[in-house]
Formats: sequence, structure tokens, C-alpha cells
Amino acid sequence: MSKKQKGFTLIELMIVVAIIGVLSAIGIPMYQDYVKKSELASATATLRGLLTKAELYYLDQGSFPTALTDINSVSSAGGSIGEVGINGNQLQFTFSATGSSLNGSSVSFSRDDTVGWSCTVSGASGIDKPKGCQ
Repeated sequence: MSKKQKGFTLIELMIVVAIIGVLSAIGIPMYQDYVKKSELASATATLRGLLTKAELYYLDQGSFPTALTDINSVSSAGGSIGEVGINGNQLQFTFSATGSSLNGSSVSFSRDDTVGWSCTVSGASGIDKPKGCQ
């Protein structure tokens, strides 16, 4: 009588481990880029929500607001990944979350009387601007 083999051979297990390793080497950097893009999109959406309030303030007062409280917003509008602030004629979102790959980067909307609102992203190398920042 011969025994029937049960389980996997060592070579089969090594092949599975190799395939998982190759997929991880490709998938992890792609996931990190996806996280960066989603954080940039979140920052852009946060600022876009404040553009109308800042524009109304500018039209009513004749000058750009100097603080977020002028447009009835608070600095916690950025949530846990960053902070929103006003710098001159800019609404700026600065990433400040520890562990974030965008820490120190920023997204800002500037207002010019002739051009209107324009968006810039600084410090986020290798990542395209989000769609709301074109």
C-alpha cells in the first residue's frame, strides 16, 4: 500500500512566497502614491469649500480676510492631516501630520484681481496636481 501525499511540497510553497514578494514590491509604491493623491485631493476640497466665503468677504470688505475667523471658519478645517491658514492673499493648506509622506508640503489658492483664483502645490514631488487644482 502506498500513502497518498497530503499538503504542499517545499518548492510549491517557495513559489507562492516568491509571487507574493513580487506583487508586494509592485503594489506598495503604487499604494503610497494613491495615498498622496488622496491627501492632496482632500486638501484641495477643503480649500475649495473656503473659496466662496473668502470671495464674498473680499467683495463685501474690499480686502482679503486676515484670519479664518473673518470668514467664519476655524483652523481645524484641515482635520488631522494638516492646517488651513491665510497668508496674505492666499488660502493655504499645510500638511503637518507626522508619518505623512506629504509632511511640510502645501496646497494654496491665490487670488489676483485680473486672473481670479489660481492653485499651486509645493513640496509634493512626483505627484500630479489634483483635479480641483487645475
